[in-house]
Amino acid sequence: MFKHVRGDLFGGITAGIVALPLALAFGVSSGLGPSAGLYGAIFISFFAALFGGTNTQISGPTAPMTAVSMVVIASIVAVNDGDVTKALPAILTIFLLAGLMQIGLGLVGLGKYIKYIPYPVVSGFMTAIGVIILVTQILPAVGYYPKEDLEFVNQYMPEAEEKILENILREEAGEGILVLENFEETIKRASTITEADMNKEASTLAAKDASGVLGTIKVLPRALLNINWLELALALATIFIIYGFKRITTAVPSTLVALLVVSGVAFGFGLDYRPIEQIPSGLPIPNLEIFSGFNLNSIAPHIFTALTLALLGAIDSLLTSVVADNMTQTKHKPNKELVGQGIGNSIAAVFGGIPGAGATIRTVVNINSGGKTRLSGMVAGILLLVILLALGPVASQIPAAVLAGILVTVGIGVMDYRGLKAIPHLPKDIKLGPMKLSSEVIIMLVVLVLSSIWNLVYAVGIGLVIASLMFMKKIGDLTAKRSDVKPLKEEAWSDEKNLSQKIKEDVFIKHIKGPLFFGSTSDFQQLASQIPNTASTVIIRMGRMQYMDQSGLYAMEDVLQDLNRKNIRVLLVSILDQPKYMMERIDIIPGLVPQEHIFDTFKSCMNWIGNGSESVKP
Repeated sequence: MFKHVRGDLFGGITAGIVALPLALAFGVSSGLGPSAGLYGAIFISFFAALFGGTNTQISGPTAPMTAVSMVVIASIVAVNDGDVTKALPAILTIFLLAGLMQIGLGLVGLGKYIKYIPYPVVSGFMTAIGVIILVTQILPAVGYYPKEDLEFVNQYMPEAEEKILENILREEAGEGILVLENFEETIKRASTITEADMNKEASTLAAKDASGVLGTIKVLPRALLNINWLELALALATIFIIYGFKRITTAVPSTLVALLVVSGVAFGFGLDYRPIEQIPSGLPIPNLEIFSGFNLNSIAPHIFTALTLALLGAIDSLLTSVVADNMTQTKHKPNKELVGQGIGNSIAAVFGGIPGAGATIRTVVNINSGGKTRLSGMVAGILLLVILLALGPVASQIPAAVLAGILVTVGIGVMDYRGLKAIPHLPKDIKLGPMKLSSEVIIMLVVLVLSSIWNLVYAVGIGLVIASLMFMKKIGDLTAKRSDVKPLKEEAWSDEKNLSQKIKEDVFIKHIKGPLFFGSTSDFQQLASQIPNTASTVIIRMGRMQYMDQSGLYAMEDVLQDLNRKNIRVLLVSILDQPKYMMERIDIIPGLVPQEHIFDTFKSCMNWIGNGSESVKP
């Protein structure tokens, strides 16, 4: 581990410098402030490297993880009357739970299954992340904050009054007070509400209504009428430097250059800009209220979101691990990596940090700068801690518009342009009315649109369901296409050609080529109706049917019962172990097909028929 110390130190320091502006920006974007992003970067980077399974991985807050975190934070803050401090224990509990879930995923060995997430779902999600970050940063980039626009906030005064009264009635109900019998108590409590309380509630409602993609679009006309030109200039200067400096050199991170130059000019010339929130000085302190004030009811609605964070972090990290493997010619340990990421996210949550994952750009920077072992990731975390302790008050002077500009470039960069470019060229494999469409494109667009305007968590779930259904339909269609009922005189297999005319008239064959599962059962069930009444025997050749699920099992039972009712004998040939085991469980064998009607080879089956064992159908 220590023979590459020099490379690891330089790689870790460089990756830590790259991570600094992004950590601050992601923290602000999440809604918990820059310190939450910095804490997340410190603890996740250090502990994911220490316990993970990818030597050169640099971890920390990422765009996808921050976007999902925003959903959690916004919804819990809204429930707590817009008070972030009050909502913080519940928020961090969700993040802690996500980290523990990641550890669980690693311990049960699910790391190797992450690769089965369909690409259209990942593509649509990543592009949606880019859209969300890009759109939601427009307001801070132009210096417009809805909850500070008094004219906009005043529109929510009636709703604020209704919300406050609703809270009073809920309190009284919890205390067992009958409102209609003791209305004076309600009036008494209502009279204590001040104008400041009303304004605070209205500001919370205004901020909530203006959040997200749809909220931003809704207030965009007001924002454009109230542009703070200084803030916009700082944001545009940041974007210009980030893209422009890359053309000069990539040896120095352009994001860091933009942060230092624009912040230095704004501060040095005493410009009247809006700084980011104050970053606390001193060592991070664990938030023990996560444990002392644990309330299951406050986190229950967000359990699924915690699982989504865990799975998303797993996908994000393991994809980065593959990139690292390709660059270093090594092989990562996926389950160990999940455990390491889970430990990092869990510890970060306890100290108030937002969750993260393996970060591709930071990992590439680390490798290119000489990082070889997990020491590099630990160095990156330590460097960020030193910066926090030494430069916390200085970092608090960074303009908010600079971080908005950084996030705009992150949003543009995170979109999946390869998937978007492929849209016109993907095969149109499904038909909806008169239109032919690509199932891959439909999945990607559904996830993209729903993630952008509705809910990231539900969008991914819906995308996975649609992708699974379409996959099963394709497999079912392919299975049905290859596996159809034919009399022996049509498309016979090589060992079915030299048979007597009598057998050809009386015996029908079913070739099952592939698994019999819920996607192919409907076609299989047509078997009985396709067999003419002249047939006395049906041979089902099962040598290529490797697998049968419960749906396939009952479809087989239905067909065999139907054939039995018609006095058509069924012979099974070359049945494999798994289907045979399933059929024995519910007494298809020997209940519907006795052992003497089961043959190891087609030849032995034909010999049995040729010896006169078949009976002529009455």
